[in-house]
Amino acid sequence: MTPSDASGLAALEAELARQLVLIGHGGADWTRPRCHPGGHVYDAVIVGGGQSGLAAAFALLRERVSNVLVVDENPAGFEGPWETYARMITLRTPKELNPIDFGVPALTYRAWWEAQHGGAGWEALEKIARGDWMAYLRWYRRVLGLPVRNDTRVALIEPLGGGVHRLQLAEGAPLLARKVILATGIQGGGEWFVPPMVRDALPRARYAHTSEPIDFAALKGKRIGILGGGASAFDNANAALGQGVGEVHVFMRRTVLPRVNPIRLMERVGFTGRYPALADAEKYAVMASFLGHNQPPTNDTFERASAWPGFGLQLGAPWLAVEPADGGARVTTPQGQHAFDFLILSTGLVSDPGLRPELALVADRIARWADRFTPPEGAANALIDAHPYLGPGFELLPRDPADDEALHGLFAFNYSALISLGLSAAALSGLQTALPRLARGVSDQLFLDDRAALVADLIAYDEPEFLGQWPRPAGKVEAA
Repeated sequence: MTPSDASGLAALEAELARQLVLIGHGGADWTRPRCHPGGHVYDAVIVGGGQSGLAAAFALLRERVSNVLVVDENPAGFEGPWETYARMITLRTPKELNPIDFGVPALTYRAWWEAQHGGAGWEALEKIARGDWMAYLRWYRRVLGLPVRNDTRVALIEPLGGGVHRLQLAEGAPLLARKVILATGIQGGGEWFVPPMVRDALPRARYAHTSEPIDFAALKGKRIGILGGGASAFDNANAALGQGVGEVHVFMRRTVLPRVNPIRLMERVGFTGRYPALADAEKYAVMASFLGHNQPPTNDTFERASAWPGFGLQLGAPWLAVEPADGGARVTTPQGQHAFDFLILSTGLVSDPGLRPELALVADRIARWADRFTPPEGAANALIDAHPYLGPGFELLPRDPADDEALHGLFAFNYSALISLGLSAAALSGLQTALPRLARGVSDQLFLDDRAALVADLIAYDEPEFLGQWPRPAGKVEAA
């Protein structure tokens, strides 16, 4: 950063501090402290310190709920996908969206960018670079002073009763919380999908999912086969070829490349914010259509990949069989067999609370869509049915009312909220409207949990505010 850049950011940070004062940010908490023999009880612990977790913390601070903690399993500055497994050059989200600034101008990505590069730099910018977005998130965390503890992995969530949950950590003393917000990203509601034909046939060292670290340098000059034609397949093809991999072949079941990205329409017509108002039948139909689209690569990503001399694309070529061969793998498709040194799987994920180890004690009690909605004959979708059926504030709901206490206070602010609340918790396009909904849901629960004491305090409240007297004391001089 140049000296002028540093001065520009310093000025922006001063303006941000002023704007936060102007909107009345801060103030004393209204929540009631909980005492517990196990130690300090947070009003909320947010699991995940990426964009959703950081913004959720700020959302609660805006509600004057400051007894919160964000935990993340990664080192500081490496939360979320941007500096771990994401391999796109730029974000696919339009630069004009304002997902996590809550309408505070000095907190926007644009303000942060222009403070360093000027207005002309913003106008010249086509898309947000992945590394720049992560730099913005690091700045966002710093300037807002958000309470984040890194290198902290939640291993198990245990309901203790009385509105308190214990979070067992992989290392260290457990945490206690009244509310637990799972801001755990795309994979946080289930797991990345690895086809059994690959998992059962090959040693683990011969394949990787696109969500995993991949040592492309060790594959220099080698041949890689990629299963799946979504955006991440082309991101990984570019990353591999750019680091010296000899050949990369992408295999798609479809006979034509995906061309439609329904997210763009959702952004334009208000689907991201208004989707929760739909009836269950409408949500089911919308998401069946949505999940039927592979998100296509951006035009520049595809052009960059297809320009590499070592790039190949096989359409109408599902993998029929996979077997070990010569230190790598042999893949069979309807067009024949292909030999590779390594395989990459761009095969998406499965959302199901039963797949999450931290929810092992409560997963069977969580309501799924299959428990709450019966689709029309022939329209059942197993992927949709496995998603949790959430309340309006992202709260997990019980299959049986008897399990309400065990689940009370647990919120799924991750991609598993897709069916219930739309493109929201793990998508930049939906965060702007999802975050206020989450903050309201958590704050309302905190308030209602303490309603008896709060109502009693209000009824008993007798602190004088008006100090006037009548008749007026003798000798009192009238105001001019």
